[in-house]
Amino acid sequence: MKSQPEAQSAAASARRPLWTIILALLLGALALWGASRMVWFAEFRDEGVRGTVLYTEPGEQRSTALVPLAILALAGVAGAIATGGWLRRALGIVLVLAGAAGVWSGVDGIEFGGFAPGLPGTEIVLGHLIAVLGGILVALGGLAAIKWAGAARKLGARYAAPGAKAARKDPDTELWEALSEGDDPTDGGDPRR
Repeated sequence: MKSQPEAQSAAASARRPLWTIILALLLGALALWGASRMVWFAEFRDEGVRGTVLYTEPGEQRSTALVPLAILALAGVAGAIATGGWLRRALGIVLVLAGAAGVWSGVDGIEFGGFAPGLPGTEIVLGHLIAVLGGILVALGGLAAIKWAGAARKLGARYAAPGAKAARKDPDTELWEALSEGDDPTDGGDPRR
């Protein structure tokens, strides 16, 4: 039997992988959402009477996958908390693919130079790089979910009795099994007998 400090250490080490998964997915979702709000395209356009104006497009307009990927990463947090075993592995695979899509969204169409004076070139490059970082974090969260699918605790694991026998759904089967074991299922323990 484990001593009190050993049991606490084991419980803390079981929670650590889950917190790693959650933190990676939350930071990845935040980065993808933040990248979607930044300027990803800018140019000067001649508007006739208004003259030359600065036209910009945010990341969510240039790469429409950013916000859905951020939402998927947030849903992955709930899924990582609620699942375990092979379900968590399947979720991890989906998250790795979502992370790869986030990286691709950030890399696709990036330019590191050639911006006209007055254009927000730094913000454009930074928006792309933050999307790449968000995709990497989501993919790492998915890989962690795959690796620690069985080691990380799941929701409600604290309340499950180890080795508890599952209750049967069919009461007739329970009665027949009690008879097979030599017990009288009709004996209610009436003290008048």
